[in-house]
Amino acid sequence: METLKVSANSVPKSVAGAIAGILRNNESAEVVAIGAAAVNQAVKSIAIAHGYVAPNGINLVCVPAFSEIEIEGNSRTCMKFVVEKR
Repeated sequence: METLKVSANSVPKSVAGAIAGILRNNESAEVVAIGAAAVNQAVKSIAIAHGYVAPNGINLVCVPAFSEIEIEGNSRTCMKFVVEKR
């Protein structure tokens, strides 16, 4: 599973293109975001990616979850979105 890290400054169309590319290669993507602005960009990216892959007959599913990651020795809570084909 490929992991994409999204920040508040990420461009949703670019992230969506990466998600679509991963899904077209029959893989699933994990989108990770920390903070409200980053989660907003991640959700927009997933919605845009759906529009990119839908004409190819690919229906995507997104499963959100909380996760703990370590950054510079500190544990942080993040939102993790697992994006897969249905």
